[in-house]
Amino acid sequence: MKKTLLKNYARLIARVGVNVQKGQEVIIHADLDQPEFIKMLAEECYKAGAADVRVEWTFQPLAKINTRYRSHKVLSRVLEWEKAKLQYQVDTLPARIHIVSEDPDGMKGIDQEKLAKARRERYPIVKPYSDAMDNKQQWCIAGVPGVAWAKKVFPHLSKTQAVEKLWEAILHTSRADGEDPIAAWQAHNADLKKRFDYLNALHIRRLTYRSSNGTDFTVGLIPDSEFHGGGDNTLLGNYFNPNIPSEEVYISPMRGEAEGIVYATMPLSYQGELIEDFNIRFEKGKVVEVHAAKNEKLLEKMVSMDEGAAYLGECALVPFTSPINETGILFYNTLYDENARCHLALGAGFCETIKNFENYTIEECRAKGINDSMIHVDFMIGSADLSIVATTEDGSTVEIFKDGVWAF
Repeated sequence: MKKTLLKNYARLIARVGVNVQKGQEVIIHADLDQPEFIKMLAEECYKAGAADVRVEWTFQPLAKINTRYRSHKVLSRVLEWEKAKLQYQVDTLPARIHIVSEDPDGMKGIDQEKLAKARRERYPIVKPYSDAMDNKQQWCIAGVPGVAWAKKVFPHLSKTQAVEKLWEAILHTSRADGEDPIAAWQAHNADLKKRFDYLNALHIRRLTYRSSNGTDFTVGLIPDSEFHGGGDNTLLGNYFNPNIPSEEVYISPMRGEAEGIVYATMPLSYQGELIEDFNIRFEKGKVVEVHAAKNEKLLEKMVSMDEGAAYLGECALVPFTSPINETGILFYNTLYDENARCHLALGAGFCETIKNFENYTIEECRAKGINDSMIHVDFMIGSADLSIVATTEDGSTVEIFKDGVWAF
């Protein structure tokens, strides 16, 4: 891949993704797949004004070994140095960049029960720190090709060819293959804003989804919630784009108001394994039944991680004609696949979708209906014939999606 394109992509992540502020610290979380790109990204963060850039490397095969051989007690502990590190981040609010590249099947065969139990026990300890940083720091998730990931997406190509092909797809769907990716993102954010402004003006209280695949589902919205999309502002006033790419206009629904069944239209990569051909049924907002052709037990484990894991945290609207879906590529990675089609997310909701959320505590946002959970897992339900109809606060209905795309 041409270095000029990669540098432009790195600059996009640094300046539009996390929007590094002068004198700010930056933490980059990355696997060992593309060290040269991570070096470029670190340099672009410095050029954007970062005072310090630290890279926290991970290695999925090592994570698998650790999960296999560590005892449950060791996996679940949070050591004092980890708490001190988290407190330092609370105090300094570094910009965080997460570069994803892992193998979609890389954790296949691990003891999911042991891992889930350890996560449940760590969560109450680290949660106060994450709550203290919520909506105060910029963060961005973006992708680079790992060899195993690239071969999963393009199994008939050589390793070198597959990585190059995946680079092309990542840069294209991230609007980073043109002459000025930053200008392209500014225009894209403006378009998303027009769409969520229109939706917010409707004062929607309920969304009804229907598709010929069997999806027949209704979800309620919080009275003083609002749709968002693209970039957002932290409580400190720093604008950033949390996902590159991003095609969604999203909102957090009312906890406890979801009825019916939804059918997934793409596989879900969860904990390093794929859940395929599944459906989920809701009653009174809660998951009451799941079925999957592959990894049904893992899906059951996911929705039982904690009390909030069985409730919805997000409804995201993405046209079936999105640039990602039009590539015809199944990425086996939620960052990309969720931006291909409409999706829902189980687990934690977003406080920032409450109007004037800065005037409320996290607890007050949750009391209004924002779901709380240790997980936030997106799964895709968009189809070529998906219909979404909104019911507004005055009881009128408005068509939002027709045949899988925006109806306005």
